[in-house]
Amino acid sequence: MNQHDLPGIAVLSFGAALLASASLAIAQPRWGSESSPTPNQGSSTSQKANAAADRAAYRPVEYTNVNKKGPPLIVLPGEIKSSNATFTQKFTANNIADFGEIELSAANFPVLERSNLGPILNEFTLAYNLGDPDAARKFLRMGKLKSTKYVVKFDILKTEQVAAAQSGFDGNAIGNMVGLLGVFSGSRGGAQAGTVAGAGISSVHTGESSGVWIIGMRYKVINAETTEQVATGYTEEKMEVGASSTAVLGVRESQQGGVSLDTMVQRLIQKSVWEIDNKYK
Repeated sequence: MNQHDLPGIAVLSFGAALLASASLAIAQPRWGSESSPTPNQGSSTSQKANAAADRAAYRPVEYTNVNKKGPPLIVLPGEIKSSNATFTQKFTANNIADFGEIELSAANFPVLERSNLGPILNEFTLAYNLGDPDAARKFLRMGKLKSTKYVVKFDILKTEQVAAAQSGFDGNAIGNMVGLLGVFSGSRGGAQAGTVAGAGISSVHTGESSGVWIIGMRYKVINAETTEQVATGYTEEKMEVGASSTAVLGVRESQQGGVSLDTMVQRLIQKSVWEIDNKYK
């Protein structure tokens, strides 16, 4: 083989690699609203609903040190300090730990799944909640646990609705007044016109409501062997939910939406993991 052919071969190899990666990207499964069509697909209501859903959809985070492998760790179920019934009915500490495992794995931390702990999970969790190093070391001598460096917990400290507002318009009162003015005009035509105008105004009803929540999360990084707290951090986010409706001459339109509690919890975990990724690798 002639050495002058080497650059050409390198270019061809690079091109083949690009083509292969492009083919993988094209072949990657993708689903949108087309995968579950409805009779309203493509309509204005469908477009608005999909736009709202897109804003609340999961968005992966590009973690700064993702190319650097982190120390092995375990995510334990944290605590939910909030007494808000809406939140506690929807979430358990295990749900939050599941989100934590997903994001820490995405940040290139080797995460031992809690399911691998089997029946000792509760005892293992209790050892760290009580800060009992002797019990912790007893478990860390077992199988895959030997390589564990950190234990991580995510706790929900706050879930409260801090603000709410409502506004609206009811056309009945003004419509009735317009109708009466037509009657008092003294002419038959004026009375008919007043009645029609009054009916039109009476049919107008608008309303909107908004509520803002604040959700706060704390993370803890604990030394797996000593049960001592290595680091902690806190972050919180606002969550807005709202609805609006309009009715005119029998034509009605309504919208409601906002980021869900699930999405908010995952975003808080993403912020926490981003900080852990930057500071504790």
